Amino acid sequence: QVQLVESGGGSVQAGGSLRLSCVASGRTFRSYVMAWFRQAPGKEREFVAAIGRSGFTNYADSVKGRCTISRDNAKNTVYLQMNSLKPEDTAVYYCAATGNYASTWYARSDEYDYWGQGTQVTVSS
Repeated sequence: QVQLVESGGGSVQAGGSLRLSCVASGRTFRSYVMAWFRQAPGKEREFVAAIGRSGFTNYADSVKGRCTISRDNAKNTVYLQMNSLKPEDTAVYYCAATGNYASTWYARSDEYDYWGQGTQVTVSS
């Protein structure tokens, strides 16, 4: 069982930056594929970014070039650096983890076994 705890959300103006963090419990963090998803009010949860065990990354087109996902296995932590934020980035951001290596892009929420509680990001214009 893996527990995920997100932090770093907040309110910023358009064009600003935030860095989200997600700390995972357990000793096997390095074996998990980690990802960030987000869900805006009235919308479905959508993929933001994923990072594999070897550092492979995948990004949604909507955040490509503005966001960077990274991981620090020594700290059991995955980060999402978000720059040039837009009002449409407003959402609850969720950290997710999976030990399933069958996927190619890891962009579907049903590919993940563990989820955090989420952290709110609000971008004002």
